[in-house]
Amino acid sequence: MSEAEVGELKQPESAFSGKATSKYPLARFHPKLLDCFKDYTPELLVKDMAAGVTVGVLALPLAIAFAIASGCSPSAGIWTAIVAGLIISLLGGSRVQIGGPTGAFIPIVFGIVSIYGFQNLMVATIIAGVLLFIMGLTKMGVLIRFIPISVVIGFTNGIAVVIFMSQIKDFFGLQIPNMPAEFFEKMETLWAYASTMQAPTVTMSAISLIALILWNKRASHWIPALGKIPGPLVLLLVATGLQALFAFPVETIGSKFGGIPRDIPALTLPTFSLSALNQLIQPAIAIALLGAIESLLSARVADAAIDDRHDPNQELMAQGIANIVAPLFGGFAATGAIARTSTNVRAGGRSPISGICHSLTLLLVVVIAAPAAIYVPLPALSAILMLVAWNMGEWHAFTELRRFTIPYRAILLSTFIVTVVFDLTLAVELGMILACLFYLYRMSELTQVERIPLEDYYGSGAIDNAGGQQRIAAYRIYGSLFFAAISKLEALLESQDAMARVLVLDMTKMVSLDTTGLDLLQTLERTLGKRGGKLILSGLNAQPASLVERSGFAAALGPHGISLSLTDALLRAQLIIQSDPLVAEQTA
Repeated sequence: MSEAEVGELKQPESAFSGKATSKYPLARFHPKLLDCFKDYTPELLVKDMAAGVTVGVLALPLAIAFAIASGCSPSAGIWTAIVAGLIISLLGGSRVQIGGPTGAFIPIVFGIVSIYGFQNLMVATIIAGVLLFIMGLTKMGVLIRFIPISVVIGFTNGIAVVIFMSQIKDFFGLQIPNMPAEFFEKMETLWAYASTMQAPTVTMSAISLIALILWNKRASHWIPALGKIPGPLVLLLVATGLQALFAFPVETIGSKFGGIPRDIPALTLPTFSLSALNQLIQPAIAIALLGAIESLLSARVADAAIDDRHDPNQELMAQGIANIVAPLFGGFAATGAIARTSTNVRAGGRSPISGICHSLTLLLVVVIAAPAAIYVPLPALSAILMLVAWNMGEWHAFTELRRFTIPYRAILLSTFIVTVVFDLTLAVELGMILACLFYLYRMSELTQVERIPLEDYYGSGAIDNAGGQQRIAAYRIYGSLFFAAISKLEALLESQDAMARVLVLDMTKMVSLDTTGLDLLQTLERTLGKRGGKLILSGLNAQPASLVERSGFAAALGPHGISLSLTDALLRAQLIIQSDPLVAEQTA
């Protein structure tokens, strides 16, 4: 933990007053942009502006492609990138984060549009924005890091497959009137319309994909300066120019959407019904969860590249505001984009100024070049998205599964399959549940209860049987005594040791105790008490000692029921045995 975080814990501040107001303070609203003006030079401004222009021209084809794949209009994607990208850079907690529509949102957004319509998508996005802001305000940004890497890889690869599948229709020119959102129906529809494949579309798609791959791999070798130009931008310009000259018989933005308006959209509230709000809660939670995960993952990648540390709570608050405002301009869900953020870093961006320039570049392009958008061929955009899907997947994780444990494989594969076949939200929930169950199992395996040989502490006289009853028994507990591990101690209730006159439990190696474990200890104490026995707990650590004291169990055990050390506990046990009338009679 950094010194700043330690200081924050020691001196909690409220969100706006800057003074401590409660035991659980809200996060401070402090955009990273305010810190970047220190030591800011004209040289850095030039680098940030150049990086912003580079990312802006890259973001144009991606914003259009993501919007179309999500079932939205191209202008919705562009204005999402402009408005949300500007707000995320202005108010975010990362120096170089670039926000906008991303491929990860495609399956969620497409499903919402297909079922509820675009107006309700905007409502769901606003609700998600409110949730994201609350998550940041209440300092839940650090909790996102608790999601296991197996879950992250599983749903990332699953989303990549969903994106790839969503582009089959445009890549092959299938004449499908309405593409269903559900997996099995989608596969059935693609198979049913396979015969409607269009040769000109397939040809353009294949050539575009091959050209894009070659450009990304070989352009810098052919002419070094070309390597700095984003491949998607080159493909968009070339494909659009050729389409304008030769009018190939393929679908374009103009033929499908009528083009892109040049005017800035008016600020309007989406229409919605109160009856639909209940149905939009789950999609909104999915948008908020995915947006939080992807934005913070992107910020962490950027931190490693520029040797900086982002503020996760501020980043979530900025993401929330961006998702609240973007729908007011006709946009939809946005988050931090890993590919564009990485491009920003490689291009020299080192402050939020580059992200602001990225949004202004997009705005300028829309105002100037919007009329030419009617010639943008959809096959070229589908090729871009297919390559994006391939690049976003961590496919090496599948080949490396044999090196990892069965729980890791089960979590990753389950999350992946459920993401592809059913739903991203369900996939993350299932992945987290499996991760928790496997973790509980591993923790319960670490909990051990071992018998302590009392001969090592004093002679056998104190532990001889008296009237068929064992006098003293002692056990040491290792690990955590919690609900998933109580079976390790439950065996004592049925063992002969439960008949002992005194049972000592050494807890110096026990790190934690929950209420279920406490209930078992109380049951054990009552069982011993009914038989005239006594329970002594020794060496309680801070957390178990606190729970035992607060629950009143310490008072129930009595003044001799808790000792500081095992030696002291065994001495007390011996004194109890010696005070036993039966023992005194035998001794006499």
